[in-house]
Amino acid sequence: MPANPFSLRIFVADGDPDGLRLVERSNWVGKALMFPRALLSQVKQRPELNQTGVYLLLGPREDGEGDMLYVGEGDPIAPRLQDHQARKDFWTRAVCFVATPGQLNKAHVQFLESNLVRLAKTAKRLPLDNGNHPAEPTLSEADRADMLVFLDNMLGMLPVLGVHAFELPAKQAVMPAAQLTCKGKGIVATGYEGTQGFVVKAGSQAVAEAVPSMQLHVRGMYDTRQELIANGVLVPESAAPGSAYRLTQDYVFSSPSTAAAVLLGRSANGRIEWKDAFGRTLKELQAMEAGL
Repeated sequence: MPANPFSLRIFVADGDPDGLRLVERSNWVGKALMFPRALLSQVKQRPELNQTGVYLLLGPREDGEGDMLYVGEGDPIAPRLQDHQARKDFWTRAVCFVATPGQLNKAHVQFLESNLVRLAKTAKRLPLDNGNHPAEPTLSEADRADMLVFLDNMLGMLPVLGVHAFELPAKQAVMPAAQLTCKGKGIVATGYEGTQGFVVKAGSQAVAEAVPSMQLHVRGMYDTRQELIANGVLVPESAAPGSAYRLTQDYVFSSPSTAAAVLLGRSANGRIEWKDAFGRTLKELQAMEAGL
């Protein structure tokens, strides 16, 4: 069943589209503030950041392949952000969620923080800078219900704001003919083009070892492969030496080429490697769709 439609009102507070943005959702007590790190000295004076809330810090990974994430809470938020300004180097932008004054307390935002960390770890879309998984506090039945609604509204807004760290791949909504396969070195993987990127399906295989040149020439993709092995997205199919890896969940890659390279353990052109049931490459299918 599709999610309920909603509208967002984005106010660009300083006239700069990349500056401070305040985002409100229809029929909701919450509010999001988005701003680059460079503006913290100005933004910290705003009344919203002197309220209790939960926040996300995002910025580039050391290998340059995508972002990493930190989830935190503050009562209020501003001092926590100032501390991160001094202690955390990676982040370049922040997304903060607060509510109408008096609607959120310390236990509420601890609940939100705990669940956001849990969801990010489940989705495995971005590496987390959080050292520990914060415990979920005990809330009354009514407060817990309210915070689950608050969390659901946040999760609905975040993809619109460009944050996909908490999303599991959406179920494929196209015909089976759109299924694509990638084969090589005795492995077979299946996937499709989704709205969030290229989705490789759970159960797909990856080669046991990457070629040595991958680490030298496509280091970012090699690091992505190693990260997926480390966090359990790719696991050995058996204990036998040289066993292929298996994908434990549907996983969204940034491009079909990244997906193919990670699975095949070498540099790969995903538009050539991914093929449909008739042997047509993704490149050919895209040309057909474009009428070329």
